[in-house]
Amino acid sequence: MPTTWTRTPEEFHKIYTANTDAFYRLGGSNMARELDEFMTKCALNLWSKGGGITQRHADMANQIYSRNQPQPRWMLWSLTGSICEGEVFLPPVFYWNLAESDAKRGTEASRTFIRMLTNILLYLAAVDDDVTYEEAAFITECTDKLTAICDTTGVRKSKEPLNPLEFVTSGEPSFMEKHKLQPQTAGGESEKKEEAKAGEEEKPSFDELMAQLESLVGLEEVKRDIKNLVNLMKVRKLREQNDLPVPPMSLHMVFMGNPGTGKTTVARILSGLYAAIGVLEKGQLVEVDRSGLVAGYVGQTALKTQEVIKKAIGGVLFIDEAYSLSSGGENDFGREAIETILKAMEDHRKELIVIVAGYTGPMEKFLSSNPGLESRFNKYFFFPDYNGEQLMAIFRSQCKKNGYVLSEESEKAAVELFTELYENRSDNFGNGRDVRNCFEDMVVRQSNRVAQMENPSKEDLMNVLPEDLEDEEEEEK
Repeated sequence: MPTTWTRTPEEFHKIYTANTDAFYRLGGSNMARELDEFMTKCALNLWSKGGGITQRHADMANQIYSRNQPQPRWMLWSLTGSICEGEVFLPPVFYWNLAESDAKRGTEASRTFIRMLTNILLYLAAVDDDVTYEEAAFITECTDKLTAICDTTGVRKSKEPLNPLEFVTSGEPSFMEKHKLQPQTAGGESEKKEEAKAGEEEKPSFDELMAQLESLVGLEEVKRDIKNLVNLMKVRKLREQNDLPVPPMSLHMVFMGNPGTGKTTVARILSGLYAAIGVLEKGQLVEVDRSGLVAGYVGQTALKTQEVIKKAIGGVLFIDEAYSLSSGGENDFGREAIETILKAMEDHRKELIVIVAGYTGPMEKFLSSNPGLESRFNKYFFFPDYNGEQLMAIFRSQCKKNGYVLSEESEKAAVELFTELYENRSDNFGNGRDVRNCFEDMVVRQSNRVAQMENPSKEDLMNVLPEDLEDEEEEEK
């Protein structure tokens, strides 16, 4: 899945300062500078765990750092090197003072800081579309070390910090849920790698995957077609086992629909189902877009595409926005990627399934751009937009999974929000992604509200009020 930046660096800076204003007021300008430097380093380390720091990450780091000092011009190479070297997480000096002050006064500003930090880091991790295991483990390490300081200095333990491993902000199952891992405690790197390896080797059963398919909101026609396809493949396998003839059949598919309609989720479930019934050896899903297949020089695209195909053998190659491969004209390297993929589909027809996905109109043009494409893709799945009721169901699910409770008034406000979101949708409507954005915004507003409470209870941390769903700019109007 290509990186999706749901906020600009400037928009994130507004969210960041809204979360940190209380601590700026508490400690003054000296603490503000130290807090900004600390948060910048945390963000850079977090992004380095998630696959590397890009120029966009650097721009966002600038926005964090620039509140109380001139905006620096970070050099990308320095961010990926020296800034991320050394100890992964070092608690800032002001936090020790904060914890000691809490111990003397019986207050809990240090634990409020942990929740604030967790919210910000989760938001930063989710900018790359999902919170990976490595990112969640880094956030856990941060919160564990801060919590240990609280415990050492005697701050009472009535409020537990948020658990990052429970807070995956996308509509997908979290890494922990998908691989049945337990939340990680402080331990060595070898212990973490062993846990991750054990989780990756344990695959969900056929019944578990079918339950995941059934639990998806909407998509009734897609679910029915997937079940029919799975039944067909099961019968084909039985015929093979009984030495009966099996007519040739293309297993490659086209997923058409707007963003956020569940295409990647269904592809992941389908790859697992095919592995469970023996159609595929491994059942892994390899997700790419144009940037993962096309290189910038003659002769390199075929090699780059072949490497991706090699990783997908035994499973499913999922190409998002596949039409971008044919949109650059006759001399575009994308056409070389298409030819390489077509050859692999023929050479590995029993070992590889290719799913191409994207908007309906561009996908139709893409398939007609090459005779080989039309002949190899004969199964089409259409993913419709979610209506207001379905958007609300997704939102409820995210709230439940992440430990938030909607009051009766909040439920009503949310229903109105998603009904209006659907009825006024534009060509850029993001479906489930828009729901995720709404959920993330709600978490930020609710956190800002709760952070102002002197002694918030567990219920305060969970409850969502109508004002937590209101956009500040709309409210000002």
